[in-house]
Amino acid sequence: MKKCEYCAKEISYHEMFCSDECQNSSNKFYELREKYQKPFSVINGIFVLAIGICLFLYAFTREIGAIGMAVAMLVLGVMYLFLPFPPEIMIHKFKLKKAILISRVIAGVLILIGIVVLILYFTKVI
Repeated sequence: MKKCEYCAKEISYHEMFCSDECQNSSNKFYELREKYQKPFSVINGIFVLAIGICLFLYAFTREIGAIGMAVAMLVLGVMYLFLPFPPEIMIHKFKLKKAILISRVIAGVLILIGIVVLILYFTKVI
């Protein structure tokens, strides 16, 4: 059987969504993604690059490296939490509702790691 493009419930081959609610939620997501995709991509690229640079800087100056890495992870986590835009391959594999949930779990992990790095830095463990 074919599955709903939003919630992954089984539907007939002549439909895309199982209900109007799923269709409306899906349309709302794609409109939001279309509106914020460019700023999201720019911010994502900058802060992923910042994590790499701060990881490199950590070997030389622990303060800048640790704080920079934590801030970059916190910013990315908050951005993914409020704007969960999973890649198309993830949407195709898991359907939209589960892909958004996975993106939000990843956001939570990023925020948690950022907080842990800040706590470890301020308690002078790292």
